[in-house]
Amino acid sequence: MKYTARAERDGRFWLVHVLEIDQWTQARNLREVELMARDLIVTMLDVKPDSFAVAVEVELPEAVRAEWEESKRLLTKVDEIKASAAAAAQRAARKLADEGLTLREIGQVLGVSFQRAGQLLNR
Repeated sequence: MKYTARAERDGRFWLVHVLEIDQWTQARNLREVELMARDLIVTMLDVKPDSFAVAVEVELPEAVRAEWEESKRLLTKVDEIKASAAAAAQRAARKLADEGLTLREIGQVLGVSFQRAGQLLNR
């Protein structure tokens, strides 16, 4: 059996709601959330502590969640831009090679080492 312990900050403590049994407990810090949820489940259901799994979910305040989602969206965009930049660098190196420049010359023209120029051409 797997139980979900949803934790949210409340002042100095974490309120912990074990969804499957609809019971609450609290923890002093985030490290204690799983332990406290496990203890609650053992007490309420009279089961062995190692007979089930506990998944901890942290509920972030809406303002924090919105900023975190924006951060993830922007990081995805950065990855896309980096991939586009790498492809453009490869095309530039290929065009220079097609014009007969050596790896050292390509590196010098593009401002990279000749090893990097070779990597660009080998992709």
